[in-house]
Amino acid sequence: MASKPKPVARKKKVEEPVVELVEPIEEVPEEAIIKSSFDVASWNPKTELGRRIKSGEIKRIDDILDKGMAFLEPEIADILLPDVEMDLLLIGQSKGKFGGGQRRVFKQTQKKTMEGNKPKFATIAVVGNKDGYVGIGYGKSKETVPAREKALRNAKISIIKIRRGCGSWECGCREAHSIPFKVSGKCGSVQIELIPAPKGTGLKVEKECQKILRLAGIRDVWSKTLGKAGTKINLISACMEALQQLTSTKVPKDVSASLGITEGRVRRVA
Repeated sequence: MASKPKPVARKKKVEEPVVELVEPIEEVPEEAIIKSSFDVASWNPKTELGRRIKSGEIKRIDDILDKGMAFLEPEIADILLPDVEMDLLLIGQSKGKFGGGQRRVFKQTQKKTMEGNKPKFATIAVVGNKDGYVGIGYGKSKETVPAREKALRNAKISIIKIRRGCGSWECGCREAHSIPFKVSGKCGSVQIELIPAPKGTGLKVEKECQKILRLAGIRDVWSKTLGKAGTKINLISACMEALQQLTSTKVPKDVSASLGITEGRVRRVA
């Protein structure tokens, strides 16, 4: 007897999803955006300088730095330099059998007492807008978070303006990519010398000093270090002393034009 043919299973018709054509969104470059999360309205200034800035009487940070005025409120830097960036420097090292010796952000010290060991943590923060303004701050506390906040506040109230230019005889492009002339700084036994370099050289300097120079807006530089450079705090202080000499040194106007010297923020052309 012939067997009945098995019914063939029909495939279900799958509806294809409707794809809508969407026009591509034009991306805005990050350089044209200034991100600032600071609320000026809720700020209650404690100094006369802060009240003048909140009222809009002072609108540029150059009006403060050029007159040698010191500000004691970090909120002033948040208002006048809204595009400032922050980084922590590796000044300590980890302890232990397996991870000991690796560089860390916090430097730990201990005090021996009758109750036991009382540890403290120290760190150094650097702030800058990558356009001619930079500052460092030291913070120390019994815990890591307060130490970091202290260092960040101290860095904002110690911002300085530096000069940039092209002081290398190999380049001569008159652009603000390096430093205009050779400067040096010293702290303890550490001596550091910053030398102008041509375009494309990069930051040929110790890694922690690279962070400072990068946030200051310097892209090409050579360096020479003497002394016990393993003491990072002294090396960082010597580097900042060298940067301060860029502004304190008097330069004639004709020499300034030939070296392409620029102070502070560079206006970006749209």
